[in-house]
Amino acid sequence: MRGRPPGRAKPEPRVRVPVPSDEPEEQAVTSRQNRPRDRAGRGIPEATVARLPVYLRALTALQERAVATVSSEELAAAAGVNSAKLRKDLSHLGSYGTRGVGYEVEYLVYQISRELGLTQDWVVAIIGVGNLGRALAGYGGFASRGFRVAGLLDADESIVGQEISGMTVEHIDRLEDIIADHGVSIAVIATPAGAAQGVCDRVVAAGVTSVLNFAPVVLSVPEGVDVRKVDLSIELQILAFHEQRKAGGPDGLAPLQEGDAPPGTTQYVETVEA
Repeated sequence: MRGRPPGRAKPEPRVRVPVPSDEPEEQAVTSRQNRPRDRAGRGIPEATVARLPVYLRALTALQERAVATVSSEELAAAAGVNSAKLRKDLSHLGSYGTRGVGYEVEYLVYQISRELGLTQDWVVAIIGVGNLGRALAGYGGFASRGFRVAGLLDADESIVGQEISGMTVEHIDRLEDIIADHGVSIAVIATPAGAAQGVCDRVVAAGVTSVLNFAPVVLSVPEGVDVRKVDLSIELQILAFHEQRKAGGPDGLAPLQEGDAPPGTTQYVETVEA
């Protein structure tokens, strides 16, 4: 047998790396063989992460209708994005495959669920059991998506002890105990604004590093703690802005004239030299 000539290194094997296409016909069937082995080293942009739950919701609806595969155009339309952006987002998950067939719905549901951490259960505590807190406690979508509400807490003595959605409302004094006993991973803050920061400080000190904040206030948290803010009044104000512009035509409102300022305020006019 002839040996390898001295001084010549063994050639590296050639690896074909699939590349997502921005062309409409580049629809892929998701392949288990293409699943990346090292997820820890793969960064996913925050904008993509924010869209993954939207894709998952659309895919879940398809799954419930027993749809086996879906094209990028169909899935993008259901999610409200363009197909090129969807394909780029899914490429971060390693979803490549053959052209002209479509994505495998069942496996893509699994892939996105795994990436979002929904293949395991997350324990949630809701702090503040007013009208909003009660509604959140009764929301059935938490359990179906892997979130288990393990504690309801409030400072109001008239609410403490009540049974809500099968759980007993505990006093806020037991916050740290509830977090430790149930292994709470996510705290939902639905308190009045004045109490929210103090509650947030306590849950962070107890080891919780993810907070969903419904209180109308910006929370200050240390590095390593993630806060998502939901403010329904802000969303309504944004809609009011667009409604006002639609009612006023393309030019919107007329500029403020002298004397238009509200009573008790001073109108400032800034002169900018050309």
